[in-house]
Amino acid sequence: MEQEKEFKPYISPSDFIPEFTLKAIILGAIFGIIFGAATVYLGLKVGLTVSASIPIAVLAISIFKKIGKATILESNIVQTIGSAGESVASGVVFTVPALLFLAGGETYFKYFQIFVLALVGGVLGVLFMIPLRRSLIVKEHGNLPYPEGTACADVLVAGEKGGKLARSVFMGLGLAFLYKALMSIVGLWKDVPQYVFGRKSMLPNGTINAEITPELLGVGYIIGPRISGIMVAGGVLSWLVLIPLITLIGDNLTVPMPPEATMLISEMSPSQIWSKYIRYIGAGAVTFGGIITLIKTLPTIIGAFKDSFNDLKNRDKSQSTEKLRTDKDFPLVLVVVGSIALVLLMTILPNLPVNFLAAIMIVVFGFFFVTVASRIVGLIGSSSSPVSGMTIATLMATSLIFIGIGWTGDFYQPIALVVGSIVCIAASNAGATSQDLKTGYLVGATPIKQQIGLLIGVSASTIAVGFTLLLLNDTLGIGAVTEAHPNPLPAPQATLMATVIKGLLSQNLPWGLVLAGMGVSAVVELCGVSSLAFAVGAYLPLSTTSPIFIGGAIKMIADRVSNRSGEEGEVSSGALFSSGLIAGGSLTGILVAVLLGTNISTSDGTKSVIAIVHDAVRTVIPEGGDLIALGMFSLLAYIVFRVAKTKIS
Repeated sequence: MEQEKEFKPYISPSDFIPEFTLKAIILGAIFGIIFGAATVYLGLKVGLTVSASIPIAVLAISIFKKIGKATILESNIVQTIGSAGESVASGVVFTVPALLFLAGGETYFKYFQIFVLALVGGVLGVLFMIPLRRSLIVKEHGNLPYPEGTACADVLVAGEKGGKLARSVFMGLGLAFLYKALMSIVGLWKDVPQYVFGRKSMLPNGTINAEITPELLGVGYIIGPRISGIMVAGGVLSWLVLIPLITLIGDNLTVPMPPEATMLISEMSPSQIWSKYIRYIGAGAVTFGGIITLIKTLPTIIGAFKDSFNDLKNRDKSQSTEKLRTDKDFPLVLVVVGSIALVLLMTILPNLPVNFLAAIMIVVFGFFFVTVASRIVGLIGSSSSPVSGMTIATLMATSLIFIGIGWTGDFYQPIALVVGSIVCIAASNAGATSQDLKTGYLVGATPIKQQIGLLIGVSASTIAVGFTLLLLNDTLGIGAVTEAHPNPLPAPQATLMATVIKGLLSQNLPWGLVLAGMGVSAVVELCGVSSLAFAVGAYLPLSTTSPIFIGGAIKMIADRVSNRSGEEGEVSSGALFSSGLIAGGSLTGILVAVLLGTNISTSDGTKSVIAIVHDAVRTVIPEGGDLIALGMFSLLAYIVFRVAKTKIS
């Protein structure tokens, strides 16, 4: 308690300056919608998301300087509202698309249902976190660093003092838009250069490729060389070891190898082998990695829950003498009533797969994992929080309860997913909420105004999240390859969630392959390597992990050349530029989806705008080869390196 009394925020509790203003609310809501949509695209493509608080804070400072002076607390409200969009979108994109892969689940993959799930999960994440603020943010101020929240506070203070922080973000966003528009809309060069080894080579069906997009390069830079290297190692195992191995064995078989029932392995392409066999191995690896990550954090989980529960019991005593502006939280009565009302509302709304038992599990698992997520991100940051592991644990517990009472039919698969989905969204948003409240604590914000801002951010972003998800599914496709969607967004996390549910309730999975994947993760874990990052890499296409690895390598080289420590959470020109690449590339990907969905009548029939543009370009410029594509990506990588070397002025 002594440390709490000595702490002095940047803005004194006795100072009342503009904070919760209309311009801050509107700008924060706009950023929440934009970054929420970008996160949906990125999550479907990669299965990873990146915290948006710092780039939003930087952009807010820059925009406010253009339209008129604003206070540091107004900029903080902007990033608080905006970051809620990214965190809600993360939880949605990791789970809700799994409805497409479950029996009967596609009937619930509609705008209204997605909107309700996102809204309920996001609001519960905020409400459940509010009673924990004093315990985790104030009481543990010296023990829980909350790296992203602290870094965001540093950015806000630096912006208050002056500087050119936003220039790197805008440069990255503009370059990403130009690069991806020329590649994916105009079609000047290929977006996935690749080389496939022949069936008679030493690596039959082995595949080396890279999806050379700016957003993947930016993700790699931000997550750093270690994690990106582990991820690409998993991809190398799948595409240059396991697929050639299965090809060597399968070419000598005269009957299909289960679980495939009709096609011979000798007739399969590398992507077909991945679909029929490797993805089950990858699913087993990710499941084991998530569980192991959760087990590792059990001491933290138990301690966090005990501390938070004890603090709740002593809350009235501690609040009786505290009436400062920086001590005002959202009323606890409204937190309890609002949480109960939301969950009960879900049980009576039509066309939602929720019953009373599912509602109870949402409350129990939701509050538990919100507590866990809020504590864990204080130690290791939001990017490393094992939200996937928490969701898998929720799905497993829910499915086992269903099996215990005899609910094993296909009808119960969407119900189990809804429980896991809301818990995932709540845990994801609670982690971001706690980072935002840490930022506010450091700069001297008013907690209740931040908490109301978070609820506004959730409400605004959910409007765009469902629309973006449906748009991408209708135009690019989510999940399996079809004739209409030859290159769909893989949605790796959502596909995994569906696999877990179907495996437990339907018991129709090829458990031999799944267990083999678990064994791979166990071996990696015994080697002292993060099995979850490796497993995600094994599950994703190598084309996704290879550009991420290049981004991580650029960060390592730039840090060494510049003599920087390269610590996680460090705010640098390279990190801000990469945030711009992610936002620009993801938003351009959504623009591509819009163009694909825009039909124009031509003499050849109905064609999309993007197809017409491609045809026009092809008459003038021949299709770029792999070397041209690699040359353009190398140029982009070099620009990232040059920017990363420079210091923020």
